[in-house]
Amino acid sequence: MKKRFVIVWLLICVMLLLLITGGCTKKEEVHKVGILMPSMTELRWAQDSDSLMRQLQRKGYQVEIKNAEDDIDEQIKQINTMINSGYNILVISAIDGTKLTDVLQKVAEKKITVIAYDRLIMDTPNVHYYVTFDNFEIGRMQGEHLEMALDLKNNTGPFNLEIFSGSPADNNSLFYYDGAMSVLRPYIDKGQLIVRSGQVEIAATAIAQWSENIAKERMTELLNAYYKDGELHAVLSPNDGLAIGIIKALREFGFGGTGYPFPLLTGQDSEIENVKAILNGEQTMTVFVDTRTLADRTFQIIDAILLNNTPEINDSRTYHNNVKIVPTYMCRPVSVTKDNYKNVLIDSGYYNMSDFNDDK
Repeated sequence: MKKRFVIVWLLICVMLLLLITGGCTKKEEVHKVGILMPSMTELRWAQDSDSLMRQLQRKGYQVEIKNAEDDIDEQIKQINTMINSGYNILVISAIDGTKLTDVLQKVAEKKITVIAYDRLIMDTPNVHYYVTFDNFEIGRMQGEHLEMALDLKNNTGPFNLEIFSGSPADNNSLFYYDGAMSVLRPYIDKGQLIVRSGQVEIAATAIAQWSENIAKERMTELLNAYYKDGELHAVLSPNDGLAIGIIKALREFGFGGTGYPFPLLTGQDSEIENVKAILNGEQTMTVFVDTRTLADRTFQIIDAILLNNTPEINDSRTYHNNVKIVPTYMCRPVSVTKDNYKNVLIDSGYYNMSDFNDDK
């Protein structure tokens, strides 16, 4: 009788242990996050990747980063590779947001959550969240900078302006353009701003794949055709990569030094080379999009999803990808000039003052 009692007691203990632990054979679930960046040509994409990687690994998530070097076919191949590798979430900064529809259908079949990172993915229902900056506001800041620097509210000019737009494959390009033109178009219509080339609309001013070299070639063509007198007062550039190409063309044509004075020139991303150009008088402003903030917000969305919580968004009406409005978190951009770059970029810890030494 005593022996039977002991056996029953042992069985009860084993059952209780299994209930408490969930069984000794159950493995701890590993959450996997894939990050697909367009390239590492621009410093910002490397910074974004590093920031995301650190935060996700600190939380214990398994992370893999892929870089497609601006090749959309390679990016699609990378996504295909991740589909059957047990990923829970894919964070995609699309090279061409219009060409991922088919591959994202495969992603959806595996019930993988997709977060569009700083570039909206178009023409698909299979993108769940979008994290970006206020892109219309970025363009508006660039337009307002030119408006204020030329004193267009008081000075009738006329002033000569040329316009550059971003890649046609990047939905952000339209927001940058619309934001800037909301400020500049009334002055163009009134004749205070003259675009000698006549190339005003986004289709005529777009630069494929945000290519610095294509921007340089176009600026050179414009200078040779319309500005042999050097009378170019302002250039609207939506980002810093294009601005560098524009600067190179201007230098080669004879702007700077004892030649023609550099025109006003806008940008975005606050790349080190461009901040140096601002300090040297070759560029007049850039818009600071703090990639730490973007990465942090993306991490918070990922973390909420994997913990079965509702991610925080702050915009549910702006970004329609031709299929649906994508729930979005928009971060705040900051205008940077020679007057405030130390406060915005150095004091915030984004850069060190030594980053802007001439020998770097």
